[in-house]
Amino acid sequence: MKACALILTVLLLGSLAAVGFAADGKNVILLISEQNIEGPQRAWWASEVDLSATEGAIAQQLLAAGYGVIDPIAVSGKLEKKPAFRTVDISEKTSLQLGELSKADYVVVGKAVASAGGNVPQSSMRSCFANLSAKLIRVSDGKTMAFFESAGHSAHMDVITGGREALKIGADDLAVKIVNALGKDTGGK
Repeated sequence: MKACALILTVLLLGSLAAVGFAADGKNVILLISEQNIEGPQRAWWASEVDLSATEGAIAQQLLAAGYGVIDPIAVSGKLEKKPAFRTVDISEKTSLQLGELSKADYVVVGKAVASAGGNVPQSSMRSCFANLSAKLIRVSDGKTMAFFESAGHSAHMDVITGGREALKIGADDLAVKIVNALGKDTGGK
């Protein structure tokens, strides 16, 4: 009987983690709009796209560190009910409302922009750069826990691919900063 209870507990915790809820209660919703070279500014909450390259890289590190990441599918119904959630440039107030509705403990809101530079000397490759800025907000009291900036660079023959690589490099650096800030917070859950 104890073995059955243990198996059920493990399955329940596993299923909660699979939909983005951490066992320790620290769940994060990522609201980082992204614009790759020559492309439109995109955000999963404003359209039907999944997490951006930036959010995907950050989510991987958050999950590896034991935090839950709220999946866009889990909040899609809430987005449809309130048009204010459908804007790429989401306000802090609206991002906190979305955080509350999705039962997140923290919101990471920010922007990531990739741009192309000049050609690499004696090559057909182009330099690509990404600049990212974000802030971590605790949902329970609306307190901004930290501000972050990060950058990434890449060289590639295709500027779209190079921009994506630069965004991912910058996001990996940003994720480390976010995980460190979350680990220092004792005022949340």
